[in-house]
Parts: sequence; C-alpha cells; structure tokens
Amino acid sequence: MDFAFDARTEELRERLLTFMDEHVHPAEQTAHEQRAALASPWETPAIVDELKAEARKQGLWNLFLPDEEHGAGLTNLQYAPLAEITGRSPQLAPTALNCAAPDTGNMEVLAQFGSAAQQKQWLEPLLAGEIRSAFAMTEPEVASSDATNIETHIARDGDSYVINGRKWYISGAMNPQCQIFIVMGKTDPDGPDPRRQQSMVLVPRDTPGVEVKRAMQVYGFEDHWHGGHAEVLFHDVRVPAGNLIGEEGGGFGIAQARLGPGRIHHCMRLIGMAERAIELMCRRAVSRTAFGKPLAQQGVVQEWIADARVAVEQLRLLVLKTAWLMDTVGNKGAHTEIQAIKIATPRTVVDILDKAVQLHGAGGVSQDFPLAELWAGARTLQLADGPDEVHQRSLARRELKRYL
Repeated sequence: MDFAFDARTEELRERLLTFMDEHVHPAEQTAHEQRAALASPWETPAIVDELKAEARKQGLWNLFLPDEEHGAGLTNLQYAPLAEITGRSPQLAPTALNCAAPDTGNMEVLAQFGSAAQQKQWLEPLLAGEIRSAFAMTEPEVASSDATNIETHIARDGDSYVINGRKWYISGAMNPQCQIFIVMGKTDPDGPDPRRQQSMVLVPRDTPGVEVKRAMQVYGFEDHWHGGHAEVLFHDVRVPAGNLIGEEGGGFGIAQARLGPGRIHHCMRLIGMAERAIELMCRRAVSRTAFGKPLAQQGVVQEWIADARVAVEQLRLLVLKTAWLMDTVGNKGAHTEIQAIKIATPRTVVDILDKAVQLHGAGGVSQDFPLAELWAGARTLQLADGPDEVHQRSLARRELKRYL
C-alpha cells in the first residue's frame, strides 16, 4: 500500500502551504480588524477579496470540484490533503480558494443536475467567485434529521412553482453577496414513496416573498465568516418552472448526492483544525510554567498531546480510505466509510479542541485565541449534514443486516 501523495497533489500541497504561510495566516488579524470596522457585520472584509484574487492568480481555485470542465479535476483522494490544510484557518482559507460551504455543494448540484441555462446563470458566477449561495433544507417545525419530514410546499401553477415554507440555519443567507437559494420542498406531499415527494428549485434572493428574517447564532457566534445561518421565510414565492433542478420527485436523491461529498469535505477540514489545535497546545505547553515546571512536563498535558496525535493519524487514514473508495467505487460504495468518518471525526476533533481550550485556561475561551470558535464549529458538525445518531443508526443496521 502506497501512502505517498502523487506528483500533482504534492505540488499543490507545497503551493498551498506557501500561500497559507505568506497570505492567509498573516491576514487573520487584519480580517478581524476590518470586520470590526464594517458598517454591517455581514459584509466581507476587503482582505478576503485580496486573498481570493491571489489564490486565483496562483491556480489555487475550485480545487474541490472533480469535474474538469468546471473545476480543478482533482480526485477526492487528491483533494483531501489540500482541504485539510485549509482547515487550519477555516474562516479564511476555504473562502479564499472558492472552496467554502455551502457554495461547494451548490456548485456540485448545478454541475451534476443543473440545466445548461441554470449553469450559465448561476454556476458560472459561483465558479468565478462573483456571487454566493445558500442551501435551504433544514426546517424548525420538523425533525429535519429525517428529510422526508420536510413541510415546505412547492406547488406547480401553470408555468411557475409557488413556494411556501419556513427554513432555518440556512448557511450563507445573511451574506449580501448571496444571490441564489437552492430550496428543497414537497411537490407531491401525498405521493406513495416518501423519498419521491421532494423536489429542488432555484429561488433568486430578490424574488418577492423571500424574507431573510434573522441570523441564527451557533453557541453564541453568528458565524460572520460564512455569511451567517439565517431563518428564511417563503411567502407565496413564485419562480419559473424552468428553475426546477432535475425532475419533480428527484429532490431527495439530489440531496443525498450533495451531502456525501459535503460530509467528507467537512471531515478533511476538521483534521486541519485538529492539527492547529495540537500546534497551539504544544506552543502553550512549552511556554507556560505551573507548580515549578513547564506545562510540557506535566503528565496530564503529555497525555493530551499524545492522545491527540494518535487520534488525528487514525482519522486521517480513515478519511483518505473513504476518499479513495469514493473515487474507485463511488459514493454508494463508500457509504459505510462516509458515515464512519462523519461520526468519528467531529466527535474526536471536539475532544481535541476541548483539551486545547483547557490547556489555555481563560485564554482558551477568549477571543485572543481561535480555539473557542473552532470548538463551536466542530461541535456544530455533529449536527450538520445529519446528526451523529442518524449515521450511527444507519451504520448499525447495515452491520446487523449481515447476520439476519
């Protein structure tokens, strides 16, 4: 078994590491200062546009998209170590490379299922980083862990669809650059197959009846970096029938196709977050003294650091195996592994970040270190793209089926 990166991956890794050291990490403090001075907290700091321009100039752009026509043409296995590097600065790096959720998943949907007209109008400006987007699936009134529960209604009326419903935690919707929503709702609520009742439609943000009501906080953070997580209401929103993505009844299948790559991308970046946490732990441990000796010589601290290193190496191997399977046997063939990494990675990285916070004392929960914000992001991923328990249920049923 060969664990070495291929030549193209290694070359991109070296360029991306240099880009992070020379541009992204030095820009972190500037970005915070610029955001504090903005008239609206949802506007994008100027430094982000500068980073995007530099990344595009260096060819570090749309690396997530395996479609050579639209993206970099990388396999999941090639993209994995690159996404990990961006996870070290999740507020800036993914956006700088046009590899940030939810735009990545929306671009994948449009590239795979969108019509030529939809690709021209929405995919091309998204690929160019000229606009942002949102994916409206989760609802507050139902258990959205079961997507067949969705109640938003999408009714055909002549040459239009009319949408009524309430969504929340719609990532990116607070960003003024967000111009398009992909909305999932029911076109056939009484259909016999619960997984053929849903469809997806494109809804421009400025369509009459679209109300971005409020920003939802995540553990006290409003996640300005990713355009917030909004509650969005749809009041008799009318869009052309041509805004349907794919076919009526195909929404559930499209959602599953979208969420598989999204889940592994999150896990790739989480490993980078864990690596940064370990680095901060080590720097803190060798620079602070308690009870007459450096923290680095305290047994409990050594255990935290050693356990974190072991856990990260295990997770990375599982994520790389999953990426390889997705490339070789497809997302369905890698279903077990996708669920496994979605369960294991956020949970483990939360624990590593928790130890890093503990090691930093009061500083760990402050704005002077990135740990609290990283912890909130990692903990949220135990819910996003399906809560742990849903994946555990499905994974256990698949294992048990072999013995029934």
